[in-house]
This record gives sequence, structure tokens and C-alpha cells, in this order.
Amino acid sequence: MTALAPGTPAPSFRLARADGGSFTEQDLQGRTSVLVFYPFAFSPVCTDQLQLYEELSVELAGRGDALYGVSCDSSWAQSAFAQKLAVSSEQLSDFEPKGAACAAFGVLHEGGFPQRALVITGPDAVIRWSYQARSPGELPGVDLLREGLAQASGERAGA
Repeated sequence: MTALAPGTPAPSFRLARADGGSFTEQDLQGRTSVLVFYPFAFSPVCTDQLQLYEELSVELAGRGDALYGVSCDSSWAQSAFAQKLAVSSEQLSDFEPKGAACAAFGVLHEGGFPQRALVITGPDAVIRWSYQARSPGELPGVDLLREGLAQASGERAGA
């Protein structure tokens, strides 16, 4: 599987929020959204990735953009993970039914966990940019995410 390509409307999906509410494709509308699919809370590369992306939180908020972490971990594990890391990005759970949203986005690993992937949607909930790492152990750096955001908005990176 590979992440859905730019130009594809976001699929129908449902993820669980920490408060028990649902996050769906409708929640992607109205702003640029970054979905960060990661394999496991508390694993070394995932920890590094979310801490790196926290550097962008002020920049994203200033532009009205949002960044969400997505894994197949339970909401409780994700909440503990976010609290331990002191990250501001909302963590969304694809725990029940396990992996359904990841599969809809084309990023479910055959082992039943998300591939490490980035998907950026525009305010119309259409995918503008996507990236899937070659392996779950690969860390897509903050510069790659910045390039993706620039491409998604039609800007030049670093402009």
C-alpha cells in the first residue's frame, strides 16, 4: 500500500479523540491539515518525530493549519504519550476498528500498524501532498514536512 496521492479527496473515516468524540473527514474542512501516521506510541522514532514536529506548532497555528498524530494505539496510550512528550498536536486513535482509517488512507502496514506517513489536506479536504517512508524506522524530518506544506499551498519551500 502507498499513501493516497495528491488530488484524491480524503476518504470517509473515523478516528477517536481523547475525549471520546470522533474525528472524521469533515474535520479536515476549512483549513490545511497534516496527518502524521506513526506506528507506535512510546517507540524511539515516533517519540523523536513528534518532538521534532512540535517545532512547527507555533508556525502552523499562526497560519491556521493543524497537525494531528494518528496511530492504532488506544486513545489512553496516545494521551499518555502526548503528555509525556509535552506536544500540543492532537493525537487520534485508529484503534477500533483497528487500522480502518489507516487502510482508507493507504498507509496500513501488513503488520496491523500504520506505516510512517504524512498526508496534507487542503481546506477542501482534498489531499495536496503525501509521503510514505520506505520503512517504519525512517524518520521524515521537519524540512520534509516544511517542503510538503509549501507544495500543498503552492508556495516555494523556504519562500
